[in-house]
Amino acid sequence: MGNSWFLGILFPILLCLYVFGGFVNGLGVNWGTMATHKLPPKTVVQMLKDNGIKKVKLFDADDNTMSALAGSDIEVMVAIPNDQLLAMNSYDRAKQWVRRNVTRYNFNGGVNIKYVAVGNEPFLTAYNGSFINITFPALQNIQNALNDAGVGDSIKATVPLNADVYNSPESNPVPSAGRFRNDILGIMTQIVDFLGKNSAPFTINIYPFLSLYGNDNFPFNYAFFDGGNPIADNGIQYTNVFDANFDTLVSSLKAIGHGDMTIIVGEVGSPTDGDKNANVANAQRFYNGLMPRLAANTGTPLRPGYIEVYLFGLIDEDAKSIAPGNFERHWGIYRYDGQPKFPLDLSGQNQNKLLLGAQNVKYLPQKWCMFNPNAKDLSKLADNINYACTFSDCTALGYGSSCNNLDANGNASYAFNMYYQVQNQDDMACNFQGLAMVTTQNLSQGTCNFIIQIASSSSSLGPSLVGIAFLTVLTFLLL
Repeated sequence: MGNSWFLGILFPILLCLYVFGGFVNGLGVNWGTMATHKLPPKTVVQMLKDNGIKKVKLFDADDNTMSALAGSDIEVMVAIPNDQLLAMNSYDRAKQWVRRNVTRYNFNGGVNIKYVAVGNEPFLTAYNGSFINITFPALQNIQNALNDAGVGDSIKATVPLNADVYNSPESNPVPSAGRFRNDILGIMTQIVDFLGKNSAPFTINIYPFLSLYGNDNFPFNYAFFDGGNPIADNGIQYTNVFDANFDTLVSSLKAIGHGDMTIIVGEVGSPTDGDKNANVANAQRFYNGLMPRLAANTGTPLRPGYIEVYLFGLIDEDAKSIAPGNFERHWGIYRYDGQPKFPLDLSGQNQNKLLLGAQNVKYLPQKWCMFNPNAKDLSKLADNINYACTFSDCTALGYGSSCNNLDANGNASYAFNMYYQVQNQDDMACNFQGLAMVTTQNLSQGTCNFIIQIASSSSSLGPSLVGIAFLTVLTFLLL
């Protein structure tokens, strides 16, 4: 018998541990911090650890975030924002950046940095070519600086790109016909060649939700994983837009001689508010389809097997730009306060339960700002609502969103309260020329949540912004 009896018992045990107590292999999350009130970084890191999340993608290399990650052994992708790409065209500046943000954390008990993201979707058509000529030199300099620092074998530079860098022709809209955009084909070829030379991955952001956004003719079920009408491509049946999009990239890479390049999905997710198709039900449906595929290493028709994926995102960000749409502030699987929005099984077994939330979160007092029902002069109500929403997040009031069904007074109360909370419940922030008043009664109703903001020591309203806001308010009230 030898040890066969032992192995016969051990293997099923290990299998059960993997299947029922595990976590999707290679799954990470995007940790964005564009919020007026941020959870303490150490609280967020503990939340990641509590939920078994072992990879995180950042959008900068903030000292506080990096210090919190030190000693956690969580794999980290640090990032260089687009507004720093030009500076990275200087090799000396690139070396300084690597010293300050990478190698200084390279010690036992430091930060487990695996990637450096050079820019964030720099070739978006919306940027009108602003970063096309400076992204590749920045990538070269950062990877060469990593190599010169002796860490290039274990830390790779990559460029997270939006899926609009490639497409299929209208005459043949199938994945196998995928090619990089003509206007960036040359630079994309250079970037891909350089990534290949350095054994670095290609990082792509794929958003099935965006296929639905603003396009009522898009087949709704095709944005999910459970019932889309298949599209045939050389004998392959594509039943969802994620597979089709990913394989369009595979074909694009193959067309320039890199069909076997490692691909990381840098962002994928589903928002929960800010649009008629952005809600908890659709987000759950999306993740319930995605997670089992990742757990089973299903891959795609052209790339079966393991794919490294980072969910977007971890926490809602109420200060993100809404230029792409109101949904931009609602991508988190957690609310602004680190509490889970819906049940989600990160092991991919569809045994959905609420994720563990942030612990020991401190909130502002239980006070809300509401429309004053005794207000007499309503002539400037619209102006005041507009002002409140300019300096806070009113995206939930939009069409099809969670607070879309409020009456006129409810809309005003929601706007006033959001501004009041952003301003840390300052008494002066709940006046609005006599149109508002403070209440201790929770105004939430139905799907519409009137929040109490967290008591954040890292509120993004720094002294200069508060000063500007005060002067603006003063000017506004004197009108």
